[in-house]
Amino acid sequence: MTSALSLPALSDCRRLFLRNYEVWINIGVHDFEKRGEQRVVINVDLYVPYADSTPTQDKLDEVVDYDFIRRTIAQRLARGHIHLQETLCDDVAALMLQHPSVRAVLVSTEKPDVYPDCEAVGVEVFRIKESAP
Repeated sequence: MTSALSLPALSDCRRLFLRNYEVWINIGVHDFEKRGEQRVVINVDLYVPYADSTPTQDKLDEVVDYDFIRRTIAQRLARGHIHLQETLCDDVAALMLQHPSVRAVLVSTEKPDVYPDCEAVGVEVFRIKESAP
């Protein structure tokens, strides 16, 4: 996939990311999946305009804090069982876009322990915040 930063709507953005965030959660549609937790690896890329992510005082409150990403994911996971990775990706993407400085988001989830003959199965979603009228 071509970098999202090459899209004209994101040309004035920097990419912040959370890479390979490993969680154990209750996810899946099958009965055996509903009885226990599975390992899921989550990746998030946030696209934030330079104007909202270029510190002049070298202070945390001048940028989007990485804790926002982890905390937001944890809050979503705390809501309970999720049937589909698609639902998890869509929910996380929507929550990330609620941050006023985030213009776009790329979220992927992977279940690495589903099949013994492949590295993982997963889902990825990319969303750009709709412009205000």
